Amino acid sequence: MRTVRFPVYTLRPYERGIQETLGKYSRFVMPGLGFQIPFVHIIRVRDVREHTMDIEPQPVITKDNVEITVDGVMWVRPTGDEESIKRTFYNIDNWKRAVIQLAMTNLRQEFGELSLDESLVAREKIANNLQRILNNFAVEWGLTVSKVEIRLIDPPDDIKQAMHKQKTAEQERRSMKLLATGDFEAAEQQKLAIIQRAEGEREAVIQVAQGKAEAIRLVNEAAEKYFVGNAQALKQLEMIENALRDNTKVVITEHGISPTLLLGSLPISVVGEKPNGREISRQT
Repeated sequence: MRTVRFPVYTLRPYERGIQETLGKYSRFVMPGLGFQIPFVHIIRVRDVREHTMDIEPQPVITKDNVEITVDGVMWVRPTGDEESIKRTFYNIDNWKRAVIQLAMTNLRQEFGELSLDESLVAREKIANNLQRILNNFAVEWGLTVSKVEIRLIDPPDDIKQAMHKQKTAEQERRSMKLLATGDFEAAEQQKLAIIQRAEGEREAVIQVAQGKAEAIRLVNEAAEKYFVGNAQALKQLEMIENALRDNTKVVITEHGISPTLLLGSLPISVVGEKPNGREISRQT
């Protein structure tokens, strides 16, 4: 606040004033050039810009009986209309000190209703509540509280150490969980690769066996067509042995050579007729 006693005065764009005549309010003064009668008139001027005001660090006790240190900052301005400017002069002696004391009192009350854990995550809630409460009182003083921010919530050192240990343990738990997940996924991928390789090998065995079975069928047809008697049987045996060498069972009966293939541990069988009409069974 400043007081103007000169006959000629000027108010800046961000200033509002009141004129008193012989100690009594007489009129509202807007920015610009003005005149007054010295000793009869006096001009009192307010700066209506936002005022940044610190809430000093102070100890508060939470609902769970933990003492923490908090501070904040708020932005307050005198409202620019005539009635509000009059209130800043006549309803309060020192509006800045009054707002700060009111903020400190209500700040302790807000934190007293919350536990420590709730306080650490409730900055915005506390700031909004504090702004609302301050505005309810400040309007009687011609003021507007534009914004309140909580800057610091500082627990005791032993609490901070315990919180740090808890955070470290949680991070280690998450790391171990991620590592275990990675190992499980790697094992699943390896299992899938083994299954796919086994399927490939199985398909290869089937194709080889089918090829050998087809070869025996062709040999059987060729032997019946181009060979007779013992020569036919011998040729069949020769071709069968050449076609099936590993894990193969060949059976020659009086019904001729008729190959049957079984995969896995079961043998592959071929049935044919020996020249003398007896059944011959051979395994290679």
